[in-house]
Amino acid sequence: MTYWGFDGKPHTGQLVVNQSAAKDMITVFAKLYDYRYPIRRMQPVDVYKGSDNDSIDADNTSAFNCRNATGSSSWSEHAYGLAVDVNPRENPYVYADGSNAHRNADAFVRRPLKKPGVINPGDRVVKAFASVGWGWGGSWSGDRDYQHFSENGR
Repeated sequence: MTYWGFDGKPHTGQLVVNQSAAKDMITVFAKLYDYRYPIRRMQPVDVYKGSDNDSIDADNTSAFNCRNATGSSSWSEHAYGLAVDVNPRENPYVYADGSNAHRNADAFVRRPLKKPGVINPGDRVVKAFASVGWGWGGSWSGDRDYQHFSENGR
């Protein structure tokens, strides 16, 4: 997948998704590329030995990861390759009390926020995913997952 980096240059990365979602993700990321939306890096979570925390700390945009949903004993949509996390540092998982688990994301908790790579309600990134029917974790009530997009909206 080709994407624009925070350095203003094109880069090539890998995004592992379920085959049923591949065409839609090509559509979405082509739009993001046309917008010159910056992405820090895009590597399979295997590079981080399957550690979601290490991938997040590296600000890695990724999809497939065989893991449970945050705070749950049920499989995450990532385990099915039907969810994507985009720029997790700039778009953290924020608990209902306003805290987050990654100190490198403290400056990115509040929305709206005008900084590169940040996703805000109703912006072009949200609309790009919505154009293929995917929902955004930033619109959840209670905990908000600003990095998260999924086929079923969860």
